Amino acid sequence: MKPGRIALALAAAAMLLSPALQAQEQAEAQMERVADRQPGEGAGPFRRLVIRGAMLIDGSGAPPMGPVDIVVAGNRIESIRGAGTPGLPLAQNRAPRDADHEIDATGMYVLPGFVDTHGHNGDPDKAPNATYGYRLWLAHGVTTVRGVGFYGHPHGMALSDRQRSRDNTILAPRLFAYIVLGQGWDRGEANTAEQARAYVRWAAGQGYDGIKFFNHPPAVMRAALEEARRLHLGTVTHLSQGGVAEVNAEVAGEMGMGGITHFYGHFESLLRDRRLPSYPNAYNMFDEQWRFSQVARLADQIAAPGGPEWQAYLQRQLDRGVTFSPTLNIYSAGRDVMRARTAEWHERYTLPSLQRFFQPSRVNHGSYFWDWTTADEVAWRRFYSPFMRLMNDYKNMGGRVTVGSDPGFIYQTWGFSYVAELEMLQEAGFAPLEVIRSATIEGAREIYEPRGEAPPFGMVREGMLADLVIVPGNPLENLKLLYGTGHMRLNPETQQVERVGGVRWTIKDGIVYDARALLESVAQMVAEARAREGTR
Repeated sequence: MKPGRIALALAAAAMLLSPALQAQEQAEAQMERVADRQPGEGAGPFRRLVIRGAMLIDGSGAPPMGPVDIVVAGNRIESIRGAGTPGLPLAQNRAPRDADHEIDATGMYVLPGFVDTHGHNGDPDKAPNATYGYRLWLAHGVTTVRGVGFYGHPHGMALSDRQRSRDNTILAPRLFAYIVLGQGWDRGEANTAEQARAYVRWAAGQGYDGIKFFNHPPAVMRAALEEARRLHLGTVTHLSQGGVAEVNAEVAGEMGMGGITHFYGHFESLLRDRRLPSYPNAYNMFDEQWRFSQVARLADQIAAPGGPEWQAYLQRQLDRGVTFSPTLNIYSAGRDVMRARTAEWHERYTLPSLQRFFQPSRVNHGSYFWDWTTADEVAWRRFYSPFMRLMNDYKNMGGRVTVGSDPGFIYQTWGFSYVAELEMLQEAGFAPLEVIRSATIEGAREIYEPRGEAPPFGMVREGMLADLVIVPGNPLENLKLLYGTGHMRLNPETQQVERVGGVRWTIKDGIVYDARALLESVAQMVAEARAREGTR
């Protein structure tokens, strides 16, 4: 096999393209077209919308303030006005009085719309219509998603959905479409520097917002990154085990990579007394349970967390402006698979096809729990300690850490997995305000920085796009209030069990969506799928 072909094979291994997964990628071309938004699915935009009497968390990191009235004109925030004095009744007859629509948000909290920097939208084996994920994202306050990528087989639907979302003719978050280096064009394999540059030019010409990298030969990756920067395309990488011997997170950062997603590449840059990880001699990377069980053992091979090597690595990545998007949630089943398998939202909101995909399987990517042991779970719990500390330390140094959910794999259902990621960032040491900032303006900046532009969303400020989340309760006190299933508690007055919270309204581009109605529409999709299949 020629060297170029060997490198390409390693890249294919990194992308987990076994024959079954290649077939899955091809099947994604058969995804159903998302239907147009129907009458009653969202109200507005309005000439003037007023959200009355809310507490505001503006996304900048500032503490809550209120009560305020937020005035929206069309799809932009026009003004933010005081609505009274805390502890006293709200002021009466507050201007403006000529609103076309008002939302009484008394006792509720308003936040910027959430940004998911690591999105996918399934395939026929999981969720044959992307409206399923789009609705769940919106129901959880996610108004922007960066697809890395959407529709794994790029055939135009990603760009079509992006435009239809911009036009608000479909019910979907604001979409940004990245494409994997080498996919989608008909000029052969992008396995030389010249081909990589040509590919990036082609992707830019098609209108993609950025390039996603797996493990490619170093010269190919470097050339593609240079071309992407020249064309103001975003870049992000999943440095899986097939190629970290050549390009780990340290090398990718030095090359100019914009963002590193997942945990891959970080620990391989921090090995204590070796240059390569130690694996059992019988290890087989194509065996997914081997791969995912053994990667947790990297925690035993790295330099001391917080030590000089650790700090120096983070400082170099900070100096390069690299963004970390850890997707902590997507591997959380590794530390407690029973909890992930029986999460309470599966009953009403997880499609039977998605549930089947999640079940232990030697074919489906991420369904590797065919004999998961207590020792494996313990190893993953131990792995999360330095992984989370790395993210928290980077944030404390001034590094950008964003929120990505990577839904549709390993028991992670759209929307619910996003809130789980917020909770895990708090577990990592992020203060709740820092969690919200990572989920809003930091994600927006990751998307817009390669363009050389200030993001038009991500904070609640005059002149910014009206992408907002309205929550009954204070999510800083309890992030569980953001789950579509709400938070179960004992009412202190009635001593009865009740559910509280859940996003009440999501506003995207000035259009008001009833989050509860969105969840009901998904529950109906699930019920109809089960009825067709005769499954429980």
